[in-house]
Amino acid sequence: MSAYAKNRNILLVEDSSDDVELMKRKFKSRNIGGKLVVAKDGKEALDYLHEREKHGENEFPWLILLDIRMPKMNGIEVLKEIKSDEILKDIPVVMLTVSTLDRDVFDSFNFGCNHYVAKSVGFEHFEDALEPIINYYLGK
Repeated sequence: MSAYAKNRNILLVEDSSDDVELMKRKFKSRNIGGKLVVAKDGKEALDYLHEREKHGENEFPWLILLDIRMPKMNGIEVLKEIKSDEILKDIPVVMLTVSTLDRDVFDSFNFGCNHYVAKSVGFEHFEDALEPIINYYLGK
């Protein structure tokens, strides 16, 4: 079992407080164990990931949910850095975005994302889109 499989902590990198609340409700309703760590932008996410000595192995995320459109550092830039880091590169990354631009989809997969989920306008549709991700990565 890998170091990541010992917990089910998830790093959510999302600048929308509405989407953060939606994710919290979704995880609570599904009884998903572990901790949902929220970073409001790409820089904050990388700071968290690079402080692994401070957080310890038990705090390391099992999965990263990464928005593309964020201030300071966008999700594609964060993805590139994660996948170029020897320790971080094996953490699955799911891109979450309202963007359906071909360039964003291409760049996301080109730089190593595992899945790409387009956020729907309605919360119910977004929740439905998250369901297969939760089932696949978290076995719920």
